Amino acid sequence: MRSLTRIIQPPFVPELRIRVADTLTPTWEATERYFGHAVQPPFWAFVWPGSQALARLMLDSPDLVSGKRVFDFGSGCGLAAIAAIKCGAVSTVACDVDPLAASAQEVNALLNGVTLQSLTADPTRAPLEDVDLVLAGDVCYERFAALRNTSWLRTHAEMGVQVLLADPGRAYAPSSGLELIAEYEVPTTRELETAESLHTTVWRVA
Repeated sequence: MRSLTRIIQPPFVPELRIRVADTLTPTWEATERYFGHAVQPPFWAFVWPGSQALARLMLDSPDLVSGKRVFDFGSGCGLAAIAAIKCGAVSTVACDVDPLAASAQEVNALLNGVTLQSLTADPTRAPLEDVDLVLAGDVCYERFAALRNTSWLRTHAEMGVQVLLADPGRAYAPSSGLELIAEYEVPTTRELETAESLHTTVWRVA
């Protein structure tokens, strides 16, 4: 991973350091050559607008996360999870379905001098236990996944867990049952998006 990536301080969250790739397809092809079999797209090698918005919100308002047990759903490179630890979370799980994301999270946690727990799984089959705050950034970009993920997030909100959903206007994001928390213009990369920045909203799921 190190030969395919470089360390940056994301402009929107310069307090953190993250390894990222410059290009999606060449990184994907090189990863498949290295392992000798097909792998998922390397979404772990980029900072997504939803995760950046969550990280910015926590860094600006650490009381939202301080002292809480945090679960970062669809964590990717671990950006939001790392921000949660920096802001005083007592424990943080960075969860992603891609096993390579766990490696990226470990590397990025070390870069920022923190420790987190990585989980490679699809957690949406059952509610979580022992969690105070669920973070979800950019989890509504596919129709079926968005419906499943939103339902799972609402289950936790109904249980009394605080759920923060950050979305940059994806087509399948929910449009009701949300409380506006913050709005940002988040810088993006043309490797993933069609614009230089995206208007990204952080909602509390009701």
